[in-house]
Amino acid sequence: MNQILITERLYVTPELKKKKKFYRIEFFISVFLVCILFSYYIYAEYDKAKGEDYAQEILANTSIEKIEQDDKTIKDDSLVVILNNEDIEEEEEPENTAITYEEKVTKAGTKYTEVASINIPKINLQYSVLAVLEPASSYGSDPIKAEEKALDELLKISPCRFHGADLDEGIFDANKVGNFCIVGHNYRNARFFSKVPDLVNGDIIELTDATGITLKYVVYDKYVVDPEDVSCTSQHTNGKKEVTLITCTDDSKQRYVIKATEVL
Repeated sequence: MNQILITERLYVTPELKKKKKFYRIEFFISVFLVCILFSYYIYAEYDKAKGEDYAQEILANTSIEKIEQDDKTIKDDSLVVILNNEDIEEEEEPENTAITYEEKVTKAGTKYTEVASINIPKINLQYSVLAVLEPASSYGSDPIKAEEKALDELLKISPCRFHGADLDEGIFDANKVGNFCIVGHNYRNARFFSKVPDLVNGDIIELTDATGITLKYVVYDKYVVDPEDVSCTSQHTNGKKEVTLITCTDDSKQRYVIKATEVL
């Protein structure tokens, strides 16, 4: 019996001590990494929530006011005035009504404006659509890279104009002939474009442009593409007005594309 009741101390070798020490260190490192990841997740969710609040604040204070369809008095060749936080008086051309794009600036220094507002009743989505006017100077001298960084910055605030018809400089193309493309984040919740993949053919998208006119578009196609595939931004619409919504798939590896055409 005495031979069987051998204490554990007899088996605690130097190697076992080293292993225990190693496992203890590994455990503390694992706990530390979990805390970092959890903190990052909390911050990311806070950042997303803050972006949603800012997006709704922009929408609540929008300078775009809807008008009734019967009051369409604004023409496609309307005079455009961009305000630089100063009162600028412009002489209006005869028979034209000025479209005013209010210039705003992000904390990083990117200048942007609201070019439209989007409403999708089915998924309870309503946001202002932003467009980059001038990237922050800190984004470098390469215009393409600077534009991409500025767009990434604005996408944290609200959905953005990604592509559209080539119009005169300073004139944006919501509700004009061509393909008005809007991109937004998929946060896999109810924010921004997270519910856009739920749209199906026949659903209605309402787009209000800077003149205040709202047009309805009906979804006619939905598909998934690779991030490098930008064929959905083509402006070959056979003279029609179209809207394209773009957002990430849930795994962020591909892109959902929702195509809609004007309800005539």
